[in-house]
Amino acid sequence: MVSIQNLHKQFNKNVVLSGIDLNISEGGIFAVLGPNGSGKTTLIKSILGMVIPNKGEILVLGKTIKNNSTYRNKIDYLPQIANFPSNLKVKELIKMIKDLRGNTTEDERLITLFKLEPFLNKKLGNLSGGTKQKVNLVLTFMFNSPLIILDEPTTGLDPISLIRLKDLIQTEKAKGKTILITSHIMSFVEEVSDEIVFILEGKIYFKGSIDALKTKTNQPDFEHAIASILTDNHA
Repeated sequence: MVSIQNLHKQFNKNVVLSGIDLNISEGGIFAVLGPNGSGKTTLIKSILGMVIPNKGEILVLGKTIKNNSTYRNKIDYLPQIANFPSNLKVKELIKMIKDLRGNTTEDERLITLFKLEPFLNKKLGNLSGGTKQKVNLVLTFMFNSPLIILDEPTTGLDPISLIRLKDLIQTEKAKGKTILITSHIMSFVEEVSDEIVFILEGKIYFKGSIDALKTKTNQPDFEHAIASILTDNHA
C-alpha cells in the first residue's frame, strides 16, 4: 500500500528524517508513534505530498508520488487541527467538500452516527473543539478511499463518540482498507492497532506487533514498553 525507501528530510540544519525505510502492507491498522520532534508528522506529511523530502522515494499503491497528485484521491486524511472557515455553516462545508471530491451519501450516515444534526445550521466558528472534531471525522470518512490517515483522531471526543470512532475504524478495516494513525493516547493505540511503527530521532526504532514490542523491551504492558524506549534513549 505504502512503500518508503531511504527517506531523508531536513529543515535548514535540523535533520528530521534520516534514511527511513518502511513498508505498510494493504489492509490493517498501523499506529505511527514517537516522541514530539521524532519525525512522525513529517513522515505523514511526506506521504501526503505536503512535505517534499530531500532524498528517497515514496510509492502509494505501487506508484511513485513524485510529480503525481492524482494518488491523493485514494487517501482520506484527518488533520490534527481542523482549520475550518469560521463563517461557514456545517452543512455548507460538507456540501463544499462533496462538490470538490465527488458525491457521496455516506455523510448522512456519519452525521447520524456522531449526532451532528443539531449543528448543521450552526457556523463552524461557534462550535466547540469536540464538535469540530466530529465534523472533521465526517469529512474524512464520507469517501470510500483505500488509504485512511488519521492524525490524533481522538482529540476532544467525549467517551461515546470515542466508542463510535473505534467502531468506525474497525468497520473500515473490515472492508480491507489500510489505516495509519498517530496518537498520544496509548490505550486507544493498543485497542485498535495491528502494528506499531515507532520513530525515534528520524529513524524507525521498531516495527511490529504490540506483543513483539513488549517482548523486545521486556515489559509487562504496552505503556511501560513505550516508556522504556523513551527512558533508554534519553538516559
